Amino acid sequence: MTTPALELRGITKRFGPVQALRGADFTLASGEVHALLGENGAGKSTLMHVAYGLVRPDAGTIAVRGAMVSPRNPRDARRLGIGMVHQHFTAISALTVAENVALTAGWPLRPAPLRARVLALMERVGLPLEPSAAAGGLTVAARQRLEILKALAADATILLLDEPTAVLAPPDAAELLRVVRDFAAGGGSVVLITHKLDEALRAADRVTALRAGRVTLSGPASAQTPQSLAEAMIGSAAPVPPGRRRAVAERAPLVRCEMLDLSREDGRGLALRGVSLTIAVGEVLGIAAVDGSGQRELLRAIAGLVRPLRGRLDVTGPVAFVPEDRTTEGLIGELALTDNVVLGLGRAAAWVHGPRLDWGAARDRTAALIHHFGIRAPDPDVPAAALSGGNQQKLVIARALELLPRVIVAENPTRGLDVRAGNDVWQRLGAAADDGAAVVVHSSDLDEVLERADRTVVVAKGTVTVAPAGAGRSEIGAMMLGGPGGGGAA
Repeated sequence: MTTPALELRGITKRFGPVQALRGADFTLASGEVHALLGENGAGKSTLMHVAYGLVRPDAGTIAVRGAMVSPRNPRDARRLGIGMVHQHFTAISALTVAENVALTAGWPLRPAPLRARVLALMERVGLPLEPSAAAGGLTVAARQRLEILKALAADATILLLDEPTAVLAPPDAAELLRVVRDFAAGGGSVVLITHKLDEALRAADRVTALRAGRVTLSGPASAQTPQSLAEAMIGSAAPVPPGRRRAVAERAPLVRCEMLDLSREDGRGLALRGVSLTIAVGEVLGIAAVDGSGQRELLRAIAGLVRPLRGRLDVTGPVAFVPEDRTTEGLIGELALTDNVVLGLGRAAAWVHGPRLDWGAARDRTAALIHHFGIRAPDPDVPAAALSGGNQQKLVIARALELLPRVIVAENPTRGLDVRAGNDVWQRLGAAADDGAAVVVHSSDLDEVLERADRTVVVAKGTVTVAPAGAGRSEIGAMMLGGPGGGGAA
């Protein structure tokens, strides 16, 4: 029997009152892609953080290529040949591509030799970038490439990928998975944490599912279906709400843009030019776009956070906004859940009485939100940082919907959510639309947009275009990358 590349046995981990892992086992073979699945809070990232030295287990053992190890930090893990790509980008924006790679790998910062070394790495793994480019100016797809290059720079033979395709357009996601398969074919080993069941079945050799910190399934991917994986993750197959695709053209608009020009967030030129767009009462409008195409500026203008340069923008309030990055814009990790709800809702909340704030009422309402939205938290007093990423996102969604907004603006609201939680978010957004709200959503998961929105617009190359009726994934994916497509004013 071949010695496993990585073997975790009986891993147990508790964070205060939260039991994250309960005797979990995981075996990664040499030369395979192994998908790791589970609901939010199931323990997927925690298990891989144990392997990478970010988390010390309370019990259990770790073996790398048959040798028992105990990595105390990521530097120890990298010495063992383990590299990790995290769900959120870790590159330093002010540094160049080459400097970021050197910082992770511990390479000397001599410009000419460093450039040659980084170019050689890119050629070897098939991920081209300009070494002198600033990391902060890269597209999302390029930044994801950089994260993988950083992980492989120290000659990693084991690659741990946490939701690597979550923010990529379909062609970019397919290219990344090709690189992953090539890495495994060359003798490397890959753990692919993903919520996309079809992606797991398409890309992985084997799959392991976790539920509440325990392994519920492990075996060949070829023996599984999306239904069997969903049942292993959540105990029963997750129902998928039917697509909406309702006609709303005759309804009154709650959002109207006329010849809108928006500057880029960094102030360097225009993000969008001449946008004409309406969003009607009861409509869910989906936005398909590659990151950096201008959808962020458009969404934030509708939310009232960005002032247009020119044109007219009319929005009927109140407006709720769900930011893409819950860790930097959505929540303050050190504060309790109640504190985050109070800060997010401001003076419009029922517990505000002039200069006084009824903390008891705020805590009770936060507890109710935790219950109604299925947020896995022991009580409203725990800090937001103690929750898994998916449960943090549920809190942000719950808070946004609390004041019954007329317009809801959501940036990637299901990023990092499992199948059931993602369905729940879309159901709640759909229910808000059914009650008369206008909902505009950008999701990096194009399938979500096509299945759940009444209408789809594509943002690319500084323009907003209505997707043609009946357009499929391939056609809209090409439009997102600036290819041909029909459509007209939105």
